[in-house]
Amino acid sequence: MKITVHQVALGLSTLNLLTALIMLVNGNIKEAGPFLVAFFLCLAFALRGWPRLKGFTYTIVIMAAVTAALYYPFAFIQYRGFVFATLITPLIQLIMFGMGTSMSLDDFVGVVRTPKGVLIGVFSHYLIMPSVGFALASISGFNSEIAAGIILIGCSPNGMASNVISYLAKANVALSITITAISTLLAPLMTPLLMKMLAGAFIKIDMLSMMWDILKMVILPIAAGLAVNRLLRGRGAWLNRVMPLLSMVSIAFIIVIITAAGRDSLLTIGPLLLLLVLVHNLFGYTFGYWTGRLFRLNERDCRTIAIEVGMQNGGLASGIAKGMGKIATVGLAPAIFGPLMNITGSVLASWWHRHPPRDNDPTNYNT
Repeated sequence: MKITVHQVALGLSTLNLLTALIMLVNGNIKEAGPFLVAFFLCLAFALRGWPRLKGFTYTIVIMAAVTAALYYPFAFIQYRGFVFATLITPLIQLIMFGMGTSMSLDDFVGVVRTPKGVLIGVFSHYLIMPSVGFALASISGFNSEIAAGIILIGCSPNGMASNVISYLAKANVALSITITAISTLLAPLMTPLLMKMLAGAFIKIDMLSMMWDILKMVILPIAAGLAVNRLLRGRGAWLNRVMPLLSMVSIAFIIVIITAAGRDSLLTIGPLLLLLVLVHNLFGYTFGYWTGRLFRLNERDCRTIAIEVGMQNGGLASGIAKGMGKIATVGLAPAIFGPLMNITGSVLASWWHRHPPRDNDPTNYNT
């Protein structure tokens, strides 16, 4: 039997995990760090050898980076006087520019083509997630800034990963793209307004400042991306290959910066915050799906609404927290939400992929 490099990597990941666990049990917590990082990196490489699991590679790499940030936070806070947090806004602008280059004005035709699904998706997103976030923040017992971060991730627009997850889940990709685009364009108005209404009791919210931050982080880069896409007129295939990779690296770096900055708070309240973020995410999927059922959407569209409601733009939420000067507190929930939703979204997509909808006609836009 031939042993592949991926199987060797799996063996190494198991060995590193066992070593780390032995050290943790014996109280050698600091010494376990390198072995935990090596475990995640070897596991990420190993998963590339299994088609059904390779989609988790990116999330596992982020876990390795987050572990490194928790063990060696100063390496991700500054270098020779340069504070890495200053890169968060430019990185988000790069991500949004990439989103713009992958879009065209034709994507917005979906608003006319499937108005019912789009309206339900956008309305549900900006109703369910902020409401659930406010409820969880209210019962969390966290200090006001960390609680406000839970609300912030709920008030953010859809995550771009939702389009990929919708494709894997055999949902309505056209509807997914349209809902993501519309919710993102509405973010400069909806996110500050909802934050003022829901998080105003926790921290001071400057609506105008937040609107401007979102405009320069979202609308202007997307507009630039749309313009570049139109100028290239189909000659930008290389850009479509490069930008997703740059976006993934940017998101990972943002998460690491926030983790390092909020390390002390995470070590104190991490497990409970993780649980609340998970509940927030799962409630989004559940309420989103049954909202679609309530309005008699077909199965493909119900899946789409579930994914669009449950998956948030954690990068943008992190950028807003940076603009507020509270990256180490308000930014914690968004930093956790991003990797977590990729895990739950991938699991959900795998389940739905194995259970195709009955109404699976790709031309069915009964919305």
